[in-house]
Amino acid sequence: MKLSNTLQRRVIIEELRKVKSHPTADELYQLVRQRLPQVSLGTIYRNLELLSEDGQIQKLELTGKQKRFDGNIKEHYHMRCSNCGCIVDVEDKEIDAIHDNLQVLVERNGFDGFRLELIGRCSRCGNT
Repeated sequence: MKLSNTLQRRVIIEELRKVKSHPTADELYQLVRQRLPQVSLGTIYRNLELLSEDGQIQKLELTGKQKRFDGNIKEHYHMRCSNCGCIVDVEDKEIDAIHDNLQVLVERNGFDGFRLELIGRCSRCGNT
């Protein structure tokens, strides 16, 4: 499906790519409203779903938490802080090797895919 490039979708993507916080739909709504004051929360939710289905953004459905969104569509992993709940990007050669091993396991067993969620403490909360 080819999505039309509406003003709302452009602004949502632009605002999402400006931040590294992996915002929820509600948080993104507050950012988008600064540029488009008349936009509704329903419009944000609908467009986030459409944009994630279209592969233009990532929808992060992490364990037991509200959905968050990421403007970075390159394959990468996330760490969820067990203290404050923030989400940070993780890029590391060792994780790339784990990814490759998991991909082989997925293909060998006919699975659809996998999710890898790292959990720990972010630098603000004292990653000890």
